Amino acid sequence: MRADARRNLTKIVEAAAEVMAERGVNAPMEAIAKRAGVGVGTLYRRFPDREALIAAVGHHYIHTMAEALDAAALRSADAWGAIREFISWAAAPGRTALSTALAVLPAEVIAERPEFTGVRAGWVERFADLVRRAQAEGSMRPDVGVEDLIHLLNVFTCHPEQLPAPVAADPGRYLRLMLDGMKAGAATPSGA
Repeated sequence: MRADARRNLTKIVEAAAEVMAERGVNAPMEAIAKRAGVGVGTLYRRFPDREALIAAVGHHYIHTMAEALDAAALRSADAWGAIREFISWAAAPGRTALSTALAVLPAEVIAERPEFTGVRAGWVERFADLVRRAQAEGSMRPDVGVEDLIHLLNVFTCHPEQLPAPVAADPGRYLRLMLDGMKAGAATPSGA
């Protein structure tokens, strides 16, 4: 692929992610093309239908999540700090809007595609490694697993319509409060 074609492809996918975050997955293709600075014909040459574009946005999104997790791990002095930084990143307003837009899609549109599942599996494994490291460092409760964090991210960033309005308005705050309950020593004794 030529360099200019690759740049156009990247611009289209990034613009689509922004527009879908603002207007949902059924946002007009014309609005996406305009945001990308390309003609509608260029958009349709790259993506013959909405499903192909949505799949590309989902693939871009999971790659972005994986990159953000890796960056947090590199920047943080410890695993707990990396987990907190990544959770805060994931709960940022633009990302939660895109997560919400993508969450309403049937699984076969994104989640069951091999290019998505491979990247997601690697991302989950690296996230699980951070959880294990935080537990080994003594900063995270031993009874919390990566699945718990993924479920919380899913609830708080993909399904705001199921949350009380104040929580949906600032999911990052509530995720951070929940993370505080996952710190070592915060466990409630059994039967209490």
